[in-house]
Amino acid sequence: MDVKKQILTLKAYTPGKSTDEVKREYNLDKIVKLASNENPHGCSPTIVEAISTKIPSFAVYPDGAAMELREQVANYLHVKEEQLLFSSGLDEMIQILSRALLSEETNTVMAAETFSQYKHHAVIENAEIREVPLKDGVHDLDEMANQIDEATKIVWICNPNNPTGTYVNKEELESFLQKVPKHVLVVVDEAYYEYATAQDYPQTLQILDDYENLFVLRTFSKAFGLAAFRIGYGIGAPSLIQQLDISRLPFNTSALAQTAAIAALNDLQFVEESVILNTHERDRYYDFFEKQQIFYYPSEGNFIFIKIPGMSSQDVFQYLIEKGWIVRAFPNGIRITIGKEEDNDELMRLLKELSPVKL
Repeated sequence: MDVKKQILTLKAYTPGKSTDEVKREYNLDKIVKLASNENPHGCSPTIVEAISTKIPSFAVYPDGAAMELREQVANYLHVKEEQLLFSSGLDEMIQILSRALLSEETNTVMAAETFSQYKHHAVIENAEIREVPLKDGVHDLDEMANQIDEATKIVWICNPNNPTGTYVNKEELESFLQKVPKHVLVVVDEAYYEYATAQDYPQTLQILDDYENLFVLRTFSKAFGLAAFRIGYGIGAPSLIQQLDISRLPFNTSALAQTAAIAALNDLQFVEESVILNTHERDRYYDFFEKQQIFYYPSEGNFIFIKIPGMSSQDVFQYLIEKGWIVRAFPNGIRITIGKEEDNDELMRLLKELSPVKL
């Protein structure tokens, strides 16, 4: 059976070895996973209670429109219900957008490097991909604007960017939006929005009415700690939501996921505490990296991208995994999820052995 020829150029997403695999392979008793930017503090205790006491009928399809969750999220964000579209994580939302807008007659603009699924789905739709290298680790919006033409359908801005953790500030984003033609959809992926603490981080929902071609992505997977439930959403113009909804699979978010997300919105204190802990541990990492002369990008997410002088990212990855620490290797560096205090202490000890400063 022949599939689209462009699919043969891709690889299926591989999340990496499981903790059990790593234990067996390296004969280890303990594994610490800091590779996938999950919330190390878990999720609100209200989640377990909610899915235990509000068990839906497993023989009945979930609410395809997610009406109760839609109302809750609209109130939380202060947007209209018709501005929301829900998906099975943001991966599916990226798929929905790509399927609806991209084709072989179109192109899409994105940074290099950034979240891999933008490119992955553009390849499947056979669209031309225009990648613009990061500038000092940050999206080069001026050059991205230069890449836009009549055939451009989507510009992707991951903010904070994955894997670097860097961000486009309010002034830079609004200046860019003013340059973008109305036929181009600007997708701002804010998967790590809750973790961002910079004073000039853009509040995109406040400018949605000014730019009908702006579409914002958010998720419950990160700060809310619901990655296993797979539920994310997009916010945009109601007219666009109606069109994108046609590309959404029926019943794409489960009843349990909707229940968990509603419960999470009723315990925002958990999110606030997670962000405080993340900020404190992030700053401790900064101090450590500076003392050890390890390059890093300041991050607005719950992860930090580093480069150790004189070592390849694969060598660093291998050294750590043999010690029981799973991080994420990229061609030019390592992405480390910010964990709990005791885990961060131990990882710093291991990284110290690799740093140029051994004192």
